[in-house]
Amino acid sequence: MRKITVMLLKTDEKETFEAVKKTLDFLEFRRNGTVLVKPNICMPYYAPGAITSPQLLRELVGLLRETAEDVIVAESDGYNYSCTAAFKRTGIEAAVKNAGGRILNLSRDRIVRVNIKDPQIRNLLLPKTLLEVDALVNVPVMKTHEFTLYSGAVKNLFGLIPDSRRIFLHPYLNETLYHLLMLLKPTANIMDALTAMEGRGPTRGMPVKLNLIMASNSPLALDVTATKIMRLHWREVGHLAYIAKKTRFKEENIRILGCSIEEFARNFALPKADIPTKLQHKIFQHELLTKILFYNTGFIKLCQKLLNQYRRFPIAA
Repeated sequence: MRKITVMLLKTDEKETFEAVKKTLDFLEFRRNGTVLVKPNICMPYYAPGAITSPQLLRELVGLLRETAEDVIVAESDGYNYSCTAAFKRTGIEAAVKNAGGRILNLSRDRIVRVNIKDPQIRNLLLPKTLLEVDALVNVPVMKTHEFTLYSGAVKNLFGLIPDSRRIFLHPYLNETLYHLLMLLKPTANIMDALTAMEGRGPTRGMPVKLNLIMASNSPLALDVTATKIMRLHWREVGHLAYIAKKTRFKEENIRILGCSIEEFARNFALPKADIPTKLQHKIFQHELLTKILFYNTGFIKLCQKLLNQYRRFPIAA
């Protein structure tokens, strides 16, 4: 089997342009037409290590516009917040428009039903624009995750599902991510690890300044490399192990260019599974229970307020 290359670039906020340009050259990414960029926006305001850097997106969009007629930075609504508001509050909307691109809330796009040959999922409802663009650029953040241990390039594709209640798919998350990957095949994957996140990711963890940008044509190889930097065991990440088995992926076929893994490697703090997190893990194992308990957003917001109060006490840690 041929080697899969992953590039590691040491950089900082002042050198983002040169680093992004090098990643696009490495990926040999020069596309005309329309390019869709998928950042990671998982909360309604900017937090380093949780949200893709607006500056990185500005540099990326500007470089893509050198060949592409249209560059769209797109994301879907969160479970209890509007992506449209998040674009503004994170500073991503201003950064993208300044670089000549435009933003799109995928939850407001026309929906297309895509049939899937999987008895558990059967079909995926995806944005029409996503299926019509000439290329997809995947721009995740390196971080830990309370429910999947790790979140990166493959997990970032989940946000392309426009339904704000995509949480209903969590009982079949591994299968869903596999089918998204096979359907969309993002060949340009640029990971924002300028600031990563450890602990209670994907939104409540602690930022980790790495000054690193990674890139690969393979989202899975990119994720496996990222877990090595974080000193996690990638086979313990459910969706990575599942997809690796389905695609016959071999870790030994990864080739590292640029910097070495050891230059950035450190022990990332793992998410602490408190009682509410453990309970939610159990809920996600059952489709009907997930739908019943997460159907009413008002009820969930109340639960989240109570949960935040619970986590203020030392015993909750």
